[in-house]
Amino acid sequence: MQLDTVLFDLDGTLTDSAEGIINTLLYALDKFDCHPKREELYRFIGPPLTECFEEYIGPENAAEGVEIYRRRYAVTGLYENKVYDGIPEMLASVKKAGFMVALSTSKPEEYAKMILEHFGLLPYFDIVAGARMDGTLQAKADVIELALSRIINVDRKKTVIVGDRLHDMEGAEACGIGRIGVLWGFGSVEELLRYHPLLLAKTPAEVADFLTAQTKEETK
Repeated sequence: MQLDTVLFDLDGTLTDSAEGIINTLLYALDKFDCHPKREELYRFIGPPLTECFEEYIGPENAAEGVEIYRRRYAVTGLYENKVYDGIPEMLASVKKAGFMVALSTSKPEEYAKMILEHFGLLPYFDIVAGARMDGTLQAKADVIELALSRIINVDRKKTVIVGDRLHDMEGAEACGIGRIGVLWGFGSVEELLRYHPLLLAKTPAEVADFLTAQTKEETK
């Protein structure tokens, strides 16, 4: 197998963003007198934000819920976040191996860049692709396509995404690229296996080893 391009998901793959996302969802839902249990909201880490608000406060209130969410998240929630152990080393190894490295996230692109910069990860990325603030380009397949469109002469057969949720796997399958599932995020083994990933990684080091081995195969 030969690979030369890798896309990374953000939430649950590079950073543990649960605290900021859950705190901010609870804050926004409280404005509508809606008080779900904290543990109920973990399944909304990764998918487009509107899915949570449509379920809990209805489609007619979802846009307002998102707006309230973003007001808090942009100031506070972004930074209630931490990089998983081993992520900087993984990114450094992949970059050193010569990969084109891109971020593909359903989080607004502006926020994604702020997070990467805050944690010192932005220099590892050639491309950052995310959702638009107006709510368009939220589906994972759409932001994957956006990332691919920004890469000159991209070969989908040599491209893979690294992610923790079924949305990453599903979007990658729709876009015709390979899939690597990670087990330290918010997804489950079962949801990832449905999309036949090339690898289910328990640690970032396993991802780095797998990817760098592909470039070594190419040079033999």
